[in-house]
Amino acid sequence: MCGTCGCGSGEDGVRILSPLEKNGHHHEHDHHHDHDHHHDHDHDHGHHHHHHDHTHDHHRKTVLEVEQDVLQQNEIMAARNRGYFEAKNIFALNLVSSPGAGKTALLERTLKDLKEEIPFYVIEGDQQTLNDANRIAALDIPVIQINTGKGCHLESDSVYEAVKNLNPGENSVLMIENVGNLVCPSMFNLGEAKRVVIISTTEGVDKPLKYPDMFHTSDICVINKVDLLPYLEIDIEELKQNALRINPDLKFFEVSATKGEGIEPWYSWLKENIKVKSY
Repeated sequence: MCGTCGCGSGEDGVRILSPLEKNGHHHEHDHHHDHDHHHDHDHDHGHHHHHHDHTHDHHRKTVLEVEQDVLQQNEIMAARNRGYFEAKNIFALNLVSSPGAGKTALLERTLKDLKEEIPFYVIEGDQQTLNDANRIAALDIPVIQINTGKGCHLESDSVYEAVKNLNPGENSVLMIENVGNLVCPSMFNLGEAKRVVIISTTEGVDKPLKYPDMFHTSDICVINKVDLLPYLEIDIEELKQNALRINPDLKFFEVSATKGEGIEPWYSWLKENIKVKSY
């Protein structure tokens, strides 16, 4: 169990799958993380309150130590990923959002429109299923699926294993689509060059205030589903100002991944960053 959020792999451990092989014939790797910590709730309420406080303090200290160990180990692995990406001049993006915000739709649109210009590779993160990876594979883009089981976020060690299987070429772009969650992925660096948070117009203006860590750790904010604005009571400028209160350095793109509205500035940013990082 992850010490930072209570999720865990358990019997449904992390699996790295090829999207084109199914029904038990896929190539997979199981990863069992030693993140478990157990809660002992068998307190004897007949004991003095002082004893209960001591137990609580000890438990809290143990949880904090586990959390620090988990995050420290993740940072070590993230540094290894970053070194690999830099050595091969791979521009890695970590795409994060709540479920349904349009990560996969934005990814599909980007890959479809730019795959003739840019060599893309994709890592898909989900708790279960190969659905998103199969959608990417249908575009003839090399893709690997990470199923996290009970885990609610990707971690740098599973990304490292996926990258070894995917073997992205030099001077390419690696898109990492994280598990749909605006909480835990904010704490886990994957070694990416940029973190892109996607939020949809249907989610309300206060999402950055509710989930500040994710917006604080992101570099780019893509506001998706702008085609729905005529049907919604939402002030997109208020949404942006709320996000800037959390992170004044955020760069925004307003798009409709399904309709293609506003997509060109996003493409221009992507191409410019690849150009800057190319040899």
